Amino acid sequence: MEHFADLMHGFAVALQGENFLYCWIGAVLGTLVGVLPGLGPIATIAILLPVTFKIPAVASLIMLAGVYYGAHHAGSTTAIMLNMPGEPTSVVICFDGYPMARDGRAGPALCTSAISSFLAGCICVAIITLFSPPLAAAALKFGAAEYASLVVLALVATVAFSIGDFLKSSTMIILGLLLSTVGTDINSGAMRFTFGMNNVVDGVSFIAVAVGLFAVAELMLQTESPTPIRPAAKVRGLLPTRADLLASWAPILRGTGIGAIFGVMPGTGPLISSFASYTVEKSLARDPTRFGRGAIEGVAGPEAANNAAALTHFIPMLTLGIPAGAAMALMLGALMIHGISPGPRVMAENPDLFWGTVASMWIGNLMLLVLNLPLIGIWIRLLRMPRRFLYPAILVFCCIGVYSVINSYLDVLLAAGFGVLGYGLRGMGYSPSPLMLGLLLGRILEENLRRALLLSHGSVWIFIERPISCVLLVATAGLIAYMALPMLRRRIALPPH
Repeated sequence: MEHFADLMHGFAVALQGENFLYCWIGAVLGTLVGVLPGLGPIATIAILLPVTFKIPAVASLIMLAGVYYGAHHAGSTTAIMLNMPGEPTSVVICFDGYPMARDGRAGPALCTSAISSFLAGCICVAIITLFSPPLAAAALKFGAAEYASLVVLALVATVAFSIGDFLKSSTMIILGLLLSTVGTDINSGAMRFTFGMNNVVDGVSFIAVAVGLFAVAELMLQTESPTPIRPAAKVRGLLPTRADLLASWAPILRGTGIGAIFGVMPGTGPLISSFASYTVEKSLARDPTRFGRGAIEGVAGPEAANNAAALTHFIPMLTLGIPAGAAMALMLGALMIHGISPGPRVMAENPDLFWGTVASMWIGNLMLLVLNLPLIGIWIRLLRMPRRFLYPAILVFCCIGVYSVINSYLDVLLAAGFGVLGYGLRGMGYSPSPLMLGLLLGRILEENLRRALLLSHGSVWIFIERPISCVLLVATAGLIAYMALPMLRRRIALPPH
């Protein structure tokens, strides 16, 4: 009952005029970037980071959260109608959603997708309400050694569960950690790697790096290869049949469970959850050959997993201060701008922030249900807007936002430089997301590592002697073994020269 009372307090906060308005703005912007292929929630959150400097912390997080889960909610619209996922996490929806649209069943596919997202959102709000307080209570037992070990586990998990070459992910993590050392030394106050530039005395601007790597680089990539728009068919009826509903309810529940599990794990998230849900539904189906030809289960399960993972991503970020992905890292940065350090004390010290954000997720999901179904025609027509008008305006907004934080033109140049770097990295197959996690967690790792060594008078055994830290390091070693075993097997299987 105590958690229920806290959630009711959260609804009172979220329904306040300003917070409700920013929840609506976040939901609308999330829907907009969700249906526009390429832009995505991470780039949009990066663009909005300077704006959050001017508005209250609670409203900032509510708006950014709305953008994040709103984009995951809306990405399925273009995946079903155009075979063009608005979000990478909606790729799986194309497999069966687009065939349904070609068969004249776009309406049931869209409605099932919206219902799946909404139900998954409702269940995950309950999960966050029930499990965040005990997790935060457990985290109060964490000292410097435990936090250092937890950060190491998060960084290794990001590499272990990343999609693509783990060596490239490792390189990006290391680069982010190196960038985090720029600025004033935590203990001695000495300047490190500043090259005489005063604007990096406090470290490399998180906002400039985020805007450059995600927004500017994304715009450069999008102008390279415009994608033609080919709608599958007109939406004639939205309501799914009774058979569709009967076939969907179990995949929705399974997808929500899969998404909730993957969402709290660093390095995983909506994309992996969607693929996992699709694989599970296909393996459980009586006739797996239906999948890829318009199976409603191939829409319901992955969409529920997608939204569930997007929401449960907030649990480790808010309760432990450890972001589970790039978007959470950006939101963590937004809170730090306001002088708030998410962690186990956030519920006690900032209850309006925590419970208001949790309650706003339910309100935002209800808004998205209203936004996505009746306005499908508007979103599809919006895709025909010439990109030559849209992208220059976004670029100007990025520059103004970065400059306005501390009125430094060097930050604008820094954003441009990281934009070019991000463009080159993506061209070579490197994801910038691990770099952002390394940049954000690097300072936390260094601070807690050095504090733990000071407390132990330089003995590294403190990380083994403390039980929680030891368990976290054992889990880290397990993940490293998980990554190393396939390589060892391949090496042993190679024939001798």
